[in-house]
Amino acid sequence: MTRFAFQPPATPSLPIESSDDRFPVRRIICVGRNYAAHRKEMGGDDREPPFFFAKPADAISAPGAPVAYPPATMDLHHEIELVVALGSGGSEMSAISALECVFGYAVGVDLTRRDLQASAKAKGQPWDSGKGFDASAPIGRLRRWSGPPPDGRITLSVNGEVRQDGCLADMIWSVPEIIAEASRLWTLCPGDLIFTGTPEGVGPLVRGDVVEGLVEAVGELAFTII
Repeated sequence: MTRFAFQPPATPSLPIESSDDRFPVRRIICVGRNYAAHRKEMGGDDREPPFFFAKPADAISAPGAPVAYPPATMDLHHEIELVVALGSGGSEMSAISALECVFGYAVGVDLTRRDLQASAKAKGQPWDSGKGFDASAPIGRLRRWSGPPPDGRITLSVNGEVRQDGCLADMIWSVPEIIAEASRLWTLCPGDLIFTGTPEGVGPLVRGDVVEGLVEAVGELAFTII
């Protein structure tokens, strides 16, 4: 029996729609600039291979839970995303076999300390402090899924005002392509989450803002910045 120096932290997990089971989160992988319009608003205009960054598993925030405005920033931004939850994994997968790994989907928001990210970019430093902070990954309930990925509308509003309004079909790299590319960099495993990128319209949040996200056929997510 393994003896630990202290009690290990609980495994981060997400609720599953219409089930008492929970989805244990192993790690969070994120795709950057995966919609053409957002790529342009962030300073790019071509179809580069997808690039990835990560958030720790304990960055997830439970559906509906308030999110504290993080320290060390004056420019917190929202980025609405489709989240893929993997029920199996592997390495060096094809796009066809990659799609078979999908357990389900959820609505997620990639919260970003934009000023810290911009400063790190300018210095050629890692983005970790801008992306991987506490509660930086609010996620809704997982919806189990089989078949082709969702391809409908994806939106985010702040205090009732729509800020992001896109279509999943406009992703530069599709869900199976993203999973396949990630499997060339990591051995993917059950419990991995992949944030698939955000459409244009990212913007700032302040304390008191009510954030509401929607991915058509997948679900909704709402939380307040406190």
